Amino acid sequence: MIKTVIFDLDGTLIDTEKYFKVFWRKAAEAFGFDMSEKQALELRSLGKPFAAPLLQTWFGEGFDYLAVRDKRRQLMKEYLDEVGLELKPGAKEALTWLKQNHYRVALATATPVDRAAKHLRETGIYEYFDMIVSAAQVERGKPAPDVYLYACEQLGEQPEDCIAVEDSPNGVNSAHAAGLQVVMVPDQTEPDEDLKGKLYACIASLEDLPGVLEGGCMGFLP
Repeated sequence: MIKTVIFDLDGTLIDTEKYFKVFWRKAAEAFGFDMSEKQALELRSLGKPFAAPLLQTWFGEGFDYLAVRDKRRQLMKEYLDEVGLELKPGAKEALTWLKQNHYRVALATATPVDRAAKHLRETGIYEYFDMIVSAAQVERGKPAPDVYLYACEQLGEQPEDCIAVEDSPNGVNSAHAAGLQVVMVPDQTEPDEDLKGKLYACIASLEDLPGVLEGGCMGFLP
């Protein structure tokens, strides 16, 4: 019986994914590169070992991934410090339901642990989490399975006994490769046919997550 749910952060619990595509493009522009919106979307939840070579494929070996990434982080932090963070619809309600029904709840994110914890506190949901795991703690970030395998190991759970909740293709691929059952709440892009085959369910918002876990509302099934 599944009693552990592992969430992604950006685009799944907090409404920040829409800003990544904006500030990746602005940061690239600051270094003289013209990044398309489609390219920026491909970078969602993509770990450094995968993002750096991909960007150099697009823009040449002169693309300094770390410098552009740091610029993106700076620009995005300045903006979010001004406007604040927003939860995705149904996030707090879903987390409350999980705790009331004695689920263990964890986070598996590309965001460093300290920043992820700060975001959880700022949005008032930190206390719902039993554990925070970051791709910075493993060798490879998403879409590799490492962060989910590490989360399951730290929780003492088998992957097949956990559900992952993700919004992006890279996140879905990571959780599926680790052996978790995956619920997708699409943000920015809908799943293609290949991705649908990796999903336990796809739902419109986190408001539908309790119904998925109870077996009463499955969104659409692949």
